[in-house]
This record gives sequence, C-alpha cells and structure tokens, in this order.
Amino acid sequence: MTVLPYPLLWFCLTVMWLLLNGLTLGHTLLGAIVSLFACWSMASLRPVKPHIHRWYLLPKLFGIFLYDILRSNISLVRIILSKTGERRSGFVTVMLELRDPSALSMLAVIVTATPGSAWIEYESRSGKLLLHVLDLVDEESWQDLIKNRYEKLLMEIFE
Repeated sequence: MTVLPYPLLWFCLTVMWLLLNGLTLGHTLLGAIVSLFACWSMASLRPVKPHIHRWYLLPKLFGIFLYDILRSNISLVRIILSKTGERRSGFVTVMLELRDPSALSMLAVIVTATPGSAWIEYESRSGKLLLHVLDLVDEESWQDLIKNRYEKLLMEIFE
C-alpha cells in the first residue's frame, strides 16, 4: 500500500478542509491527516479505473446535462409557483443496456443532480433502473430521455 494512493484527492480534500475551517497551522495538519485517512479508505475500496474511449464526446454530454438542469429548474419553479393543476409524482422503470460501472455512476450523478428526478435503485443483473420523478406526466418520455439522451452517449464514451 502506498503512503499517498490518491495525491490529487488528498490535495483537494485538504484544500476543502482549509476553506471550510480557516488557514491555520493546526487546521492544515488536521486537514492533511483527515485527508490521508480518506485516501486510504478510498484505496481500500479499490475503485475501478474508468476507461474513457471517446474523450471528445464529454463536452457534448456536459452541455446536454447543463441544458437539462436549466430546463428542469425552470419546470420546478413553475410547479412550485403554479396554484392550479395537480402534479403527480411517481416511479419510472428503465431497462438499461449500460454495464460499465463508471458510466453507470455518471448516469446516477446526472439523474440525481437534475432537479425533479432521483436515482432510487439499480439491479445489476437485469439492468433495471428505478427512478423517482416529481412531475410524472408521461412515463415513456422519461424512459426515452434516459435511454436515448444519456445511455447511448454514455455507451459511446465508456464502452
């Protein structure tokens, strides 16, 4: 086991510690020690290294993601401010072909970071994803969004 398995993670965690607690000698030492233990914990998990095959598609994915966050925020504000009409939240099941752990984790971040939706459960054997949607109007549109907008692009990037 190396002393510092993830130097960039250690540095970022230490800087975050100092930003949250102030720059003093004591906090610098404590932040460095806490960050070191966090890095050792991360190393014991042995995360799979991502294999990105098409780096040039990442800006496209990021742009789509930012657009969807903006659109979802606007929709969420409309839901909150509208007094008429009843919104129906619900669960959506999506069958995924995506199997790469890095791509699945990126999809989980995308879905959960987008307001109005949350990644609830994923069954790795069957590829079944369960989402919770705040304003469920059409289940098929959500399935289409996940499959065609994100899954295809993530499969191109990672598989």
